[in-house]
Amino acid sequence: MVKGILLGFASFAAYAISDAFVKSLHGSVPPYESVFFGAVFGLFALPFIMSKNKGDRWRDVITAQRPSLWWVRAVAGAFGSIASVTAFTLLPMAEVFTMIFLMPIFVTILSVIFLKEHVGWRRWSAVVVGFAGVLVVLRPGFRALGVGDIAGLICGLFAAASVVALRMAGPHEKRISLYGAGVAGPLIIAGLLMLPHFRWPNLHEWFLLAGYGLLAALAGVLLMYATLIAPANRVAPTQYSQMLWAIGLGYWLFGDKLDWPMLIGIVMILGAGLFTLVREEKVTPWWRRQKIVLGD
Repeated sequence: MVKGILLGFASFAAYAISDAFVKSLHGSVPPYESVFFGAVFGLFALPFIMSKNKGDRWRDVITAQRPSLWWVRAVAGAFGSIASVTAFTLLPMAEVFTMIFLMPIFVTILSVIFLKEHVGWRRWSAVVVGFAGVLVVLRPGFRALGVGDIAGLICGLFAAASVVALRMAGPHEKRISLYGAGVAGPLIIAGLLMLPHFRWPNLHEWFLLAGYGLLAALAGVLLMYATLIAPANRVAPTQYSQMLWAIGLGYWLFGDKLDWPMLIGIVMILGAGLFTLVREEKVTPWWRRQKIVLGD
């Protein structure tokens, strides 16, 4: 299990460095174009994922037992990635991750709506604390809210929608199909959006786009291996190590600075998110979620 947890830390470190690569573009490449090329480089991970299950076929990348949920994940992956790139372009890295880490909070709300899960007062308290942390970070009325702030929130919401779709799909979907949705969605949707104003990247931009896409693909493979070795509920909290990377990379590479209110808000959101993850495993374990989904 320790090896799986370490792979989880390595995976989320790769994700954070990938985000630093796309932020280094400073908006010189439109977000949807960055997402498209990132997905192209993400295709390099497919052979590694398929090698873990000899029964996988190439057609499984774009097929699923429940196609509607595959498309939900594909669309959520596309627009979530576009929102993520937009936010990283406009905001300090730590602030973006603060918005993205609202994902467990959004999952709780969406699970009540779509999965009819029962949520007790403790998890609702975490929801309230999480959103209070957002208010502390954003301070509406005390500073102007921009496109980046909204994009960060949208990214967290789409990430939560993808998680809920995964739960509804159940444990029987192939890993290659789950990964395929996250690649095919950005390829199709971002590819269509970039056509009217397409601009061929220069050599330096190609380097940054390659780093963005390849590191994200590596992170996906590492996360897959991590969850094969260790339980998912032990790997999931390692995601929060991204905040340390965000603060360090943001300060070192981009000169990001955090004030005390933002730090307090970050702690509130991280605490609420971690508490939600722990309570979900205690109150609603995977087998019980499946009974809810199947109407048992």
